[in-house]
Amino acid sequence: MADGEGSVNGLQLCTRWWEASDRGAAILHYILEQVPHIYCLEAEPQPVEEEQQVQEHILYPLECFLFGEDPSDGLQKLEHKNYGSSSQQCGRVFKEGETVYSCRDCAIDPTCVLCMDCFQNSVHKGHRYKMHASSGGGFCDCGDLEAWKTGPCCSQHDLGTSVAMETDDCVLEAELQERAQTLFQVLLCYITDLMVWEEGDELSEEMKQGMNENTYYCVLYNDEHHSYDQVIYALQRAISCDHNEAHTHTALIDKEGRRAVKRGTLRTCQQVKDLIRSNSEHITQQALRVEILHSAVMAHQTFALRLGAWLQQIIGYSVGFRQVFCQVALEPGADSDKPCLISRLMLHDARLYKGARKVIHELIFCSLLMETEYKKQFAMKFTEHYKQLQEDFISDDHERNISVTALSVQIFTVPTLARQLIEEGSVIKVIIDTVMEMLREHLDNNQRFHFQGYNSDKFFRVQVIFHDLRYILISKPTTWTEQLRGKFLEGFSAFLGLLNCMQGMEEVKRQFGQHIEVEPEWEAGFSIQIQLRHILSMFQDWCSSDERVLLLAFQECHRALLRCTNQPFHSEPTDSYMCKHILHKRPYKVSQEPVSIHLPITRLLAGLYVLLCRADAVKYLSDFVDPEHLDFSAFAEHPLRCVVLAAEVSAEMWRRNGLSLVSQVYYYQDVKCRDEMFDKDIIMLQIAASKMDPNHFLMLILLRFELFEVFNGNCSSKDQDLLKQWNRLTEEMLNLLIVIVGERYVPGISNVTKQDVTMREVIHLLCIEPMAHSSLVKGLPENESHETGLESVIAKVATFKKPGVSGHGLYELKKECLKEFNPFFYHYTKSQHSKAEDAQKKRRAQDGSDKALRPPVPPPFAPAFSSIVRLLCCDVFIHVLRRVLQRAVEERCTLWSEAMIQRALHLVGQALIEEKTQLEASNVDEVSFDFSHKARTVGSDHGKSLFHFLSQMKKLPSLDAQKDMINWLLQMFEIVKCLREKSSPSAVCAVDQTKPEESFQDRKRKAEAAKLHRQKIMAQMSAMQKNFIETHKMLYDNVPESGSQGEPAAFMDCSAMEFEERHVAVGPQQGVCPADWEALTCILCQEEQEVQAQAPAMVLTACVQRSTVLTQYRGKTLSTKEGSYPLFMPPDLAVGTHTGSCGHVMHATCWQKYFEAVQNTTRNRLHAELIIDLENGEYMCPLCKSLCNTVVPLIPLEPSKLNYESAKLVGEVLTLPRWIQIVVARIKGLRPAQRADSNADVGKEETGFLEDDQTDFRSIHSFGVRPPPKYSSSITEMLVVCATTVHRVGLQTAPNELCPHVPVMTWNTCAYTIQAIENMLQEEGKALFGSLQNRQLSGLKAVVQFSAVQRLKSSQTVTQKHFTDMLAVLVPVPDTEGTLSVLEVDFFHLLVGLVLSIPALYQEENVDLQPSAISTAYNHLHLVQLLTMAHIVQVLLSSHDTSEVIGGGDEEESKAAEALYSTVSQHTEGLRTSVSGSMMADRVRRGVLPFLRCAALFFNCLTGVPPPEALSSTADSPDSHLPLLCSYLALPCNLFQLFQEHRDTVTPLIQRWCGNEAILKALKGEINIVRYPRKRNRLIDLPEDYSVLLNQASHFKCPKSSDDERKHPTLCLFCGTMLCSQSPCCHVQLDGEEVGACTAHAASCGAGVGMFLRVRECEIVLMASRTRGSTYPAPYLDDYGETDPQLGRGNPLHLCPERYKKLQQLWQQHCILEEIARSLEVLNVMFAFEWQML
Repeated sequence: MADGEGSVNGLQLCTRWWEASDRGAAILHYILEQVPHIYCLEAEPQPVEEEQQVQEHILYPLECFLFGEDPSDGLQKLEHKNYGSSSQQCGRVFKEGETVYSCRDCAIDPTCVLCMDCFQNSVHKGHRYKMHASSGGGFCDCGDLEAWKTGPCCSQHDLGTSVAMETDDCVLEAELQERAQTLFQVLLCYITDLMVWEEGDELSEEMKQGMNENTYYCVLYNDEHHSYDQVIYALQRAISCDHNEAHTHTALIDKEGRRAVKRGTLRTCQQVKDLIRSNSEHITQQALRVEILHSAVMAHQTFALRLGAWLQQIIGYSVGFRQVFCQVALEPGADSDKPCLISRLMLHDARLYKGARKVIHELIFCSLLMETEYKKQFAMKFTEHYKQLQEDFISDDHERNISVTALSVQIFTVPTLARQLIEEGSVIKVIIDTVMEMLREHLDNNQRFHFQGYNSDKFFRVQVIFHDLRYILISKPTTWTEQLRGKFLEGFSAFLGLLNCMQGMEEVKRQFGQHIEVEPEWEAGFSIQIQLRHILSMFQDWCSSDERVLLLAFQECHRALLRCTNQPFHSEPTDSYMCKHILHKRPYKVSQEPVSIHLPITRLLAGLYVLLCRADAVKYLSDFVDPEHLDFSAFAEHPLRCVVLAAEVSAEMWRRNGLSLVSQVYYYQDVKCRDEMFDKDIIMLQIAASKMDPNHFLMLILLRFELFEVFNGNCSSKDQDLLKQWNRLTEEMLNLLIVIVGERYVPGISNVTKQDVTMREVIHLLCIEPMAHSSLVKGLPENESHETGLESVIAKVATFKKPGVSGHGLYELKKECLKEFNPFFYHYTKSQHSKAEDAQKKRRAQDGSDKALRPPVPPPFAPAFSSIVRLLCCDVFIHVLRRVLQRAVEERCTLWSEAMIQRALHLVGQALIEEKTQLEASNVDEVSFDFSHKARTVGSDHGKSLFHFLSQMKKLPSLDAQKDMINWLLQMFEIVKCLREKSSPSAVCAVDQTKPEESFQDRKRKAEAAKLHRQKIMAQMSAMQKNFIETHKMLYDNVPESGSQGEPAAFMDCSAMEFEERHVAVGPQQGVCPADWEALTCILCQEEQEVQAQAPAMVLTACVQRSTVLTQYRGKTLSTKEGSYPLFMPPDLAVGTHTGSCGHVMHATCWQKYFEAVQNTTRNRLHAELIIDLENGEYMCPLCKSLCNTVVPLIPLEPSKLNYESAKLVGEVLTLPRWIQIVVARIKGLRPAQRADSNADVGKEETGFLEDDQTDFRSIHSFGVRPPPKYSSSITEMLVVCATTVHRVGLQTAPNELCPHVPVMTWNTCAYTIQAIENMLQEEGKALFGSLQNRQLSGLKAVVQFSAVQRLKSSQTVTQKHFTDMLAVLVPVPDTEGTLSVLEVDFFHLLVGLVLSIPALYQEENVDLQPSAISTAYNHLHLVQLLTMAHIVQVLLSSHDTSEVIGGGDEEESKAAEALYSTVSQHTEGLRTSVSGSMMADRVRRGVLPFLRCAALFFNCLTGVPPPEALSSTADSPDSHLPLLCSYLALPCNLFQLFQEHRDTVTPLIQRWCGNEAILKALKGEINIVRYPRKRNRLIDLPEDYSVLLNQASHFKCPKSSDDERKHPTLCLFCGTMLCSQSPCCHVQLDGEEVGACTAHAASCGAGVGMFLRVRECEIVLMASRTRGSTYPAPYLDDYGETDPQLGRGNPLHLCPERYKKLQQLWQQHCILEEIARSLEVLNVMFAFEWQML
């Protein structure tokens, strides 16, 4: 509804126009006057101002005129009077890429689709549906009764189906109708005139008067010949703009179809036009389309488009308005020669630009196609102009989805419309005549197609026309009228004319001597054949639905075949003799004369004949076709040549003809073409076999295979190649006989249904191997509705095996279906035949059966084809088989092959089964089939009968593989003999039959005996082993566990033995460390080496990466500019640095050589930068191809030899307060004297309660020091390499080994890696210890040891400064300002930093020192205790407003917790006081547990002390392992005891911790507080049904774009944000580079790592950096256990939790980079994808 401003003017104008003598002229005059004052006033359009002006000055007055009053009042009245009720059709026009749904159960055809909203509210959601992306241009069929068998309306559009589609009664009031007619007439005329405007047309006087200035526009149009870069190039040189401006112009031209690139005088515009044309023509030999338009024309054309959208809105108000509009659009022109307005627009469609086409098409959609009556009229107009429209489309270069010809799918698929168009518009003939007209240029002198040198683009567009023919035929009629019969047969005759041009086209002739020079064109012919495949089938379906039509169609087809003159004979008939039979035929050799593989008329005739037999109408055939002209032996000639051609190609006789012929033969037999090519040829041969004398038929086959003289004994040769050819041809000939006699699964040839045919196809596919559903579908022919019928039969023949975490579901054939297996199934390729045969032989061997692959029992032939079986007992057949077997028996190895014998034996089996079946079904006297008799008697006078040779073959060692088959045939001979003699089988036969069973039982018995023997031996070995251990028990007990054999026995007895069970990693009770690294083997040089301090360095491959896996505030980033980072990690763990390893070890020198080699070789590789970033030191692990960017040196553990007695004595002195005093004194002593003096007072005041003037700054040494370990130069070098990489990657900075943050980052990566591993173990429910893979464990151990030793390569002063700053968080340290509060620090990072940096305090000026074992033990103990207490306070402070209550804990612990909370609340303003002790105890237990778990992992790797065994099992409850962890870390099980034991020390510390200003701000809610335990991050929850996601995507609106262009909604799986990817509207600048929405989001959400689900493409995208990414299967599977990338199959999809969990593990284990690198390595990228633009 237009804006209501200026309503008085609008109503006045309305009255003036209504009272005018020529109302239309008055309205038009006003529009022509106003438009130039609104549009095209400046060089750049001003859409907001223009829209406001047009609403106010034009659209509002027009609405006033339409309603005759204020539009809002008029619309209310319209709705009140119920005139505004629109029909229940949805009519939503689809955008390109939008997801649409089709119901396989209810849709009339696959083109009937629903939009997302209608589908979600329809009954079809519970049916078998398919979903796919729309190509744009269609509309939703909801509410169309002709589109659906059931459920035509969704719940939103179901307004009463009884009146569906009936809108004739929606009549407007007379005046309203008159107003609408006047307005629509003038506006549609105006739109049409402007849309069909040509560049050279003159401006009308009325148009001129609106424009004073003489301004022109140079307008550039879109085409599909020029690329973006070419248009940008031309624009930059023509209008002197920069690249960005030219890119903007080009993007808008591509989107809207045209754009004004220059505004000025006619002369300047002409210059720009010439420059654009010349620059573009120079590149592609084709100039861009440029026009110069007067600014008045541009203004009016712009408004015309706006008017089109406004009309759509008005039409939507009322069915009455829509009907009036349709009348106006279809009303004939005043001039009889002038077409109606809609015809003018259609005929000019190819000249319109994208934006105009879109508006016109949508106007047609919402008007003419929504009204049944007017849809018929429009369909007739469309058919009338069909030829012209298609010609324009073919010469146009735009896609079909924006062409008016695409409307055919909306018209031709409606059954009633299709009938009407056939009867009244001869639409079948029109379409075929159009095709013929387009292809006429490709006809040769013989009126056959020859496509050499065709234009592929134009040819593709011509093929699209065949879709329209398919649409017309998609619904066959149930009732026929004489007019329909006549028009259909007229179209059928035209179709035969098209097929006539294909019959015999593109003949080939065998090349001799020299290889063919130019490969002949073949793709075009097969492209047409593929397009016609369904059309041929549909024509036959239409014919079969009416007996008279079928007979008349056969008559027409027969006439057409007789008119064909292709491949004539060039010789007179000759006589051929064999087995006393004479064949009188013209000679023809496929190997020497031309032959064509294209025989559509012959094959169509074969199909129609089978339909006649099926309908039992053959009896009437003589009334339509002269029986003398029905020479099926002549009709079978050409199909037989095709089959022989395929056989000769298989025999490699045509290899000099190149690949084109091989490809033709491949497609001839391929599933895409075979049903209307190879299968129909077989049918025609079967028809001929049923009509001809069997001996003559076989003699004809031998002649055409050029084997007649070979089997007549008149031909011999010593040429090995020729003998091989004869053998191969004999194999193929025997194969053809097997097929002709055995392939009866065609409705009409035998009494089978289509379901039986599909079932047999599926059985034979599954006999090859178990297959996925999609593989089965690919192997089955589709019908015109793209259905294979698989679902209806698969459950009967196969069982489904569900997929695992990877792979797909498989169907396995049921055992009872194996009897249907035919090894010579005619749809098998060579490889499939071989695979199936091997698979079935293996299966039979496993079942203990013999290996004979018997022919299956076929269904009986239909009466019309029953005589085919005579082939199996005719003289020539016996003669041929006898000859084949004779060659084998006589050991003439060059004249036979095993494949030939296999086929011969199979034919014998077929004949015996046929004879047995007939004997069992009838009396012996009635059975004339006498194969067994002839096999025994023919040639027996010389002892050479077929049976004799068969019996002899049994003894041949060269045919061992066929023995089982021969035995079975001999048994069958015996059975048939007994049936003829009506006696039971002889004893010999019975014995023979039981042999396989006996042999099976024998084998089974032997296998059982062998199994028992093995078990007996294993039991003996086990007993001997136990006995040995018992006998030598002392030997086992005395072997030391650690490598300390050199220690005195007394030490072992009193020390190691006493404490070997100590599982304590911290403090004076620390347990013994077992053996360190074993001797390791370098994966490059394969040499073993032990890890020793002075030995050459051994390194682990490693990958350092930034991570947000543990973040508590996703999207937050950290940098060194943000205050305390990286020294203090915030508790939200926003971004960490993770170091992972694949666990493979190398010598440092070997790695350096390998790395240099990788650098040198990879630089020359195509798109290497997509896989590895050479500049940042990346490489692939030589063994497992994991992505790495550094190495971690392996450091040997320092042996810890604690003297427990000394440690106990030290402990009495070195209490926690004393330790704090000593450490603080040491810190003060290490500072310059002048600083200490100047700040003495401050220090005293700060540290009051801990200050002790007696403590010397060297007191720290009094508890033991030792020299630091010395490491080899290569180890120290690798320490620097690793530390520099961690620093560079973690802080995203340039490499700088002297940066003070280097040691901090090594501590941080150590802490973060441990936290990530603990998080992963907890998430997966695994035990803390013993659950990690070896690679994870060795990597973690190496990282911890490396972090501990790295300080030796850093400045000790810097390390001391870091220690001081970190300690200041816990205790008051002089001269430290602005210390952080306990709520602003992650205490595990602090623990790692303090533990690893405290040895630096022991450093003296000229002496390198480090703490002794005892000093280290107490340092660790006090740090752990202090940090644990601080963390407990942190947990208490951060949980002040949580209210969940979980009971548990003993009373003592509750009291201690209550007391502590009371102390904390005294010193903390704003903390709740009314909290129970048990609740606080429970919160602390759960909150502190992750910290303790991480600490246990850390100290385990640092000290090597094994943990308690119970920690290697999964916990029953989250905190059941807490006592064990406390014990391992030397903490009391009741953690609150720490506060009681150190009350005097801790109370002032608590006061200090709680008194920080940040605590008060946090409790007031001014600062975010992290709760403990931290929430564990998981990937977002995805819906179980994928259509829910598609629904979300369909409603997704890009936040930065208002257009309705196709978007790619992409879901971040980390945080759930929906992004607009691959769209320029959402490109942003990131560090000075333009990147897409996903790349920008990944930078903030995942620290550069991303995992996205592209919803419409149904695939995961993994991103690792701006330039690297890869796709990954989505975790959604269909009912057949398969993923569906790009929604190619469109089956309903459901979430697979196991696969989604695998994705989560991929993320949590930091393996995304590794997965990307591996996938890119496998893909071998040829074309770089710009991941940064995603």
